[in-house]
Amino acid sequence: MAEITASMVKQLREKTDAPMMECKKALTEADGQMEKAEEILRVKLGNKATKAASRVAAEGVVATYIREDRKLGVILELNCETDFVAKSEDFLHFSHALCRLVGEQKPADVQALSALSINGVSVEETRKALVGKIGENVSLRRFVRFEAEGHLSHYIHGGAKIGVMVDLVGADEALGKDLAMHIAASKPVSLSKDQVPAALIQKERDIATAKAAESGKPADIVAKMVEGTVQKYLKEVTLLGQPFVKNDKLTIEQLLQQNKARVSAFTLYIVGEGMDKKKDDFAAEVMAAVSAANK
Repeated sequence: MAEITASMVKQLREKTDAPMMECKKALTEADGQMEKAEEILRVKLGNKATKAASRVAAEGVVATYIREDRKLGVILELNCETDFVAKSEDFLHFSHALCRLVGEQKPADVQALSALSINGVSVEETRKALVGKIGENVSLRRFVRFEAEGHLSHYIHGGAKIGVMVDLVGADEALGKDLAMHIAASKPVSLSKDQVPAALIQKERDIATAKAAESGKPADIVAKMVEGTVQKYLKEVTLLGQPFVKNDKLTIEQLLQQNKARVSAFTLYIVGEGMDKKKDDFAAEVMAAVSAANK
């Protein structure tokens, strides 16, 4: 019987993200053969897909697809539990396959997409098989399908953690790329002031009112202070009001006017935005594994 060392367990865990005790059991069963142990885990994890579905999947990638004519495009967020899996070939292949499927089949929502097929197998069954293979929850969170009024440009940043797609009417592809990069950097909430959610504006107004009230100034002055703060906020969070990252003397609105162009729409996705992030505690996991082994 081969000796199962801690480094072997760690290596297998890094390859499969399976729990440490499961890795040790698989290595023992495989008599220390790494590839065979990995195959054993793949089989076992396949039966744990339903358990994995309950775990938070807040890592992942933003994937994009643009047809050659730049008139049709898709931006999509696919989630998993760890950055390690997000970089894996199987996971990335699945994300790009989903993008093309959205482009070709035009599903109305995530549920409709899950019912479509890839190579004769439903997206949902393909997802479950991937969960079984990698041992992590995989979740399709959201997507937008563009039928462009103008032409589409996209930008992916930070290992596919931030993705942008822009529908630009007029000008050239270079400006579209610049705008997509600007959106990734400046993260506007909306295109224009009238598209900012009312709840966000009210929140800023309430904060500004509370701060202005502390000044002790007359009510009419306080009202002007509040309005000035709100207008400043709206410039900061709207694409048209933001200064261009490559030339801060120009707002995006002025840049578009100079180029006789306009933005019809854009989508910005940030992986895991608004989701609870999984926090790994490797030391705690080791202690738990040791405790379990000693029982």
